[in-house]
Amino acid sequence: MQAREIALLALQETEKNNIKSEQSLHRLLDKHNPDKNDRSLATELVNGTLRFRLKLDFMISLHYHHDFKKAAPVLQNILRLGTYQLLFLDKIPGWAAVDECVKLARKYKGRHISGIVNGVLRKIASEPASTFNETLEKMPLSKRLSIEQSHTQWLVERWLDTYGEEQTISMLRCNNASPLTALRINTLKTSPETMFAALKDASVAFSTCMQKRFILTRDFDACKPFIHLGLLTVQNPTQAIPCLLLGPLPGDTVLDMCAAPGGKTTFLAEMMQNKGTLIAVDRYPNKCRKIIQRANTLDITIIRTVVADARTIRPEKPPNAVLLDAPCTGTGVLGKKTELRWRMSPEKLKELTLLQSELLDHAADILKPGGVLVYATCSVEPEENALQIERFLKSHPDFSRESPPETFQAIFREQKTAHPGSFLTLPGQHEGFDGGFAQRLRKKR
Repeated sequence: MQAREIALLALQETEKNNIKSEQSLHRLLDKHNPDKNDRSLATELVNGTLRFRLKLDFMISLHYHHDFKKAAPVLQNILRLGTYQLLFLDKIPGWAAVDECVKLARKYKGRHISGIVNGVLRKIASEPASTFNETLEKMPLSKRLSIEQSHTQWLVERWLDTYGEEQTISMLRCNNASPLTALRINTLKTSPETMFAALKDASVAFSTCMQKRFILTRDFDACKPFIHLGLLTVQNPTQAIPCLLLGPLPGDTVLDMCAAPGGKTTFLAEMMQNKGTLIAVDRYPNKCRKIIQRANTLDITIIRTVVADARTIRPEKPPNAVLLDAPCTGTGVLGKKTELRWRMSPEKLKELTLLQSELLDHAADILKPGGVLVYATCSVEPEENALQIERFLKSHPDFSRESPPETFQAIFREQKTAHPGSFLTLPGQHEGFDGGFAQRLRKKR
């Protein structure tokens, strides 16, 4: 099976079953085992088509003679795949993009539909870019940016209100760029200097950040052997910020309330030098098993998983440090989770802020007096971040914001924060960093 058909099936499965595109794509690639070029093309087609879906749909609707929203899903995705190739993949000849999509349409929907696909894609291929741009320029700013940068209009409007036009455009563009892969060096098994030498020997191009604890690269495949050995683990540096804010020490008792998939849990263990007690909580047994599998690869032994609802868990011994990486809208990671931007809604945001409030209140209750609580999200929405903390502090006078540990301050000396111990990153603000928020809080003794 070739790249375009694999991409089509992945898009169909992602939409129909409401699953992650990455999960569907990896399953299909493993099943059909295409060559390296087809594997790369299928990945590009799935990610690109999902990122630019709204822009693609707008272009298609200009030439599709019926209501495109009512078209059969397979026809929608075939046209999206073809339009994405025509607009964004210069190395693929236009005739080849059209011809291959016509073949897919004939296979999955018959000769009549293949004729429609041929007609629509040929019109798009011959349309000057200026025509599309002129149409956009007549629109209000939020609608124009929504289509041009392929994000939902309600989210664009929110960001314009919160961050202004310049910052919003920067975030939108960052979400549509191919992201760097970030990897954390496991200091339990190697040193940064040794790891850098090994990467150079393997001809891996990379840069470093976070005091050389992380590398950024576009050559993920070349790093896979080091990941399998437990020398590197995939983690974005933004995800490490809550751990650095918490600053656990060897021998501490730490609770990670929403631990899966385990990236922060294992980094905490590395910071603790694999000494102490680290309790990782998740509702699902399979996710807890994966945390332990990851820990085993990294030679970490202090993690104990607990299958439970984080809103009700009550450890036998009150922890002196709690990390609450709360479920959120994920608006800081839309560049990586390409389908997520189409699954968010204002209603989902309200639902999640209520859940975050419940989790925060329970974290406060179970934390040992004098202990540290770090609240974190991978969102850039104020309701999930700064406003959530304000609500919490009003109802919990025994808590206060606290400046981060010195090790954290050494890494982020130039970062200005609105409050002590508060840290917000926006997409595109720092190279290789996702968007996210974290706040360090101290409970009075």
